[in-house]
Amino acid sequence: MPHIDDPNLLVGSSTSDDSAVYRLSDDIALVQSLDFFPPIVDDPYSFGAIAAANSLSDIYAMGATPLIGLNMVCFPIGLPKDILAAILKGGADKMAEAGAIIAGGHTIDDPEPKYGISVTGLVRPGDQIANVGARPGDRLVLTKPIGTGIITTALKAGKGDREIERRAIEVMSALNKSAAESMVAVGVNACTDITGFGLLGHLREMVQGSGVGARISLASVPTIPGLWPLAEDGIAPGGSKRNLDSLRDVVVWEDGISYEAKIVLADAQTSGGLLISVAPDKADDLMSSLADHGVSDARIIGEVLDDPKARILVGS
Repeated sequence: MPHIDDPNLLVGSSTSDDSAVYRLSDDIALVQSLDFFPPIVDDPYSFGAIAAANSLSDIYAMGATPLIGLNMVCFPIGLPKDILAAILKGGADKMAEAGAIIAGGHTIDDPEPKYGISVTGLVRPGDQIANVGARPGDRLVLTKPIGTGIITTALKAGKGDREIERRAIEVMSALNKSAAESMVAVGVNACTDITGFGLLGHLREMVQGSGVGARISLASVPTIPGLWPLAEDGIAPGGSKRNLDSLRDVVVWEDGISYEAKIVLADAQTSGGLLISVAPDKADDLMSSLADHGVSDARIIGEVLDDPKARILVGS
């Protein structure tokens, strides 16, 4: 990516943040992001809803309000169009739930279906919450349980059951709207959402960009019920294994942490929760606000450390 030297580009690609932020005036900045991927569940409506929630999550991670979206669709011309209609309806319904609209989009013929949305939101310049800015002593809060990569991989292999599929779809299709509203109201130092690089991968971006380290507790990290037997059965997507390998020089593991636990913490997520770095004197207020907004799975999973080497310590 070329270096962009524009004073109105408040957030660009330099810190691997979730969205770009461009100032239009002293009061308004555009927040833009896009994301799309192939189906991860069989039901086309659920796939559309998950893809939309995932696309919206980048806007919520910046503390912004989504406004408008454009569909991005790859679809085999030979497949029944009612499948495409269900995908688009799932996306449109989820955007409507967010208070945003689908204004159009673009469709191409492709052997493998793919769907996502380019979302534009608004934020007041200076009020955006970047993925950098975490400070030593901050508490780290995760708002959704992890494990969707392992679970969806298991389902594709014919393992797992209807109940764990239902749980995973429920987690992935849930908006991060309420969590974002809570963190904006309380005031936090940094935020990112947990997607393809997994919990530890996105935490690495936060600590490296902030010039700090972190410590997390495995026991404090929320996981989707039914996940651990699948992980212990050796099920994991290739992306999760690559994530773990990429963390070799970053993460310091406490003795006794199993390989399965390491894979879970590096598991590539779809439409995961927000990872929030909040000052210690605001942590209780944030947790109370999240609970009041129905974000019942939110947990404090660790803290930010004064470590210029940006290491992540993982304990049991």
